Amino acid sequence: MNLSKRTLGYAAFALAVVLLLAWWAWPEPRIVETARVNRGPVQVTIEEDGETRAVDRYGVAAPVAGRLLRVMLREGDAVKAGEAVAEIAPLPISAADRDMLEAKLDAARALKLESEERVRSAEADASQAGRERVRVADLVAKKFMSAQALEQAEVAAQTKAADLKAARARAVAAAADVEAARAALTSVREKAPTVRIVSPVNGRVLRIAEKSERVLQPGTVVATVGDPSALEIVIDVLSNDAVRVRKGMRMLITGWGGAEVEAVVRTVEPAAFRKISALGVEEQRVNVIGDFKTVPEGVGDAYRVDARIVVDEKADALRVPVGALFRRDGKWTVFLLAGGRLAAHGVDLGLRGSRNAEVLAGLAENDEVVLYPGNELSEGMRVVARK
Repeated sequence: MNLSKRTLGYAAFALAVVLLLAWWAWPEPRIVETARVNRGPVQVTIEEDGETRAVDRYGVAAPVAGRLLRVMLREGDAVKAGEAVAEIAPLPISAADRDMLEAKLDAARALKLESEERVRSAEADASQAGRERVRVADLVAKKFMSAQALEQAEVAAQTKAADLKAARARAVAAAADVEAARAALTSVREKAPTVRIVSPVNGRVLRIAEKSERVLQPGTVVATVGDPSALEIVIDVLSNDAVRVRKGMRMLITGWGGAEVEAVVRTVEPAAFRKISALGVEEQRVNVIGDFKTVPEGVGDAYRVDARIVVDEKADALRVPVGALFRRDGKWTVFLLAGGRLAAHGVDLGLRGSRNAEVLAGLAENDEVVLYPGNELSEGMRVVARK
């Protein structure tokens, strides 16, 4: 009997040692990052950086060759239309140069007449677009036309209004050119001691290109004048992304030092240009121009911004983080965390943005999926979510 008890004791001790070794050698569950499948907006965006730009920017240039007198204005100073920005002491001029100045004045007057005619044409087009929008709205209200027709009419009215604004701006610039040409000729005819370089519009001085005295050639820009509160956004995107951008698309603007603000795509420039990326890669890029819905306070001309152009979106969709997706056998797959172990699930996707993707089938709301799954993970592996 004593031998039997001793044998049982040895056996129990050996079993305890084996269990202890098994517990010590048993692999601990791997810690993984997880996220929940939830509902929310999914956006397909084009993300690029860009900069703000004054909508109406005027380069105030020297109308004649001469010696620029020191510019006393500073960046940010307010100026009014017709106010002198700088003065030039003209150089002696020959008869041939005088004839050329007279020809420039005649050309400036002709361009002014042309710009005025364009303003009248743009006014007629804007008025017609406004009447067309009212008619379409009435037909849509009576169910004779679709809501899409009203949207198109509204976009057309907005476009014609923008064209009218641009035509009026060109007319102001043409009138300023006439005054500049007349001033240049007057300075020669009347032997005036100086020629005043005036601002064509009310606004502020954005830049002073020439601050000190020096001899200038005709056409040298002395200062840039504009309205810093009337800003647009210029974003250069890859040409293969630009084909997906349409007028009226939403833009989400960040990176300017404040909260996210909204803008709208006004136009996509028709011509691309070549640019070398930071990695030395030659790219074809296209400028996309947008308008702020409300210009944020504190933002000025040539400020850097980050922009997301929303090319497609769904306000309420079942979504999964794109960091949880990987390809297996040609199908999108995720690792689902269930009972402390991994289970691979194939999923069908709809919209796929930079942050989230729309789930059409394969997952349910509140499912827990593994983020950034590496090659070391496999189906059935014991894991635990990081707290």
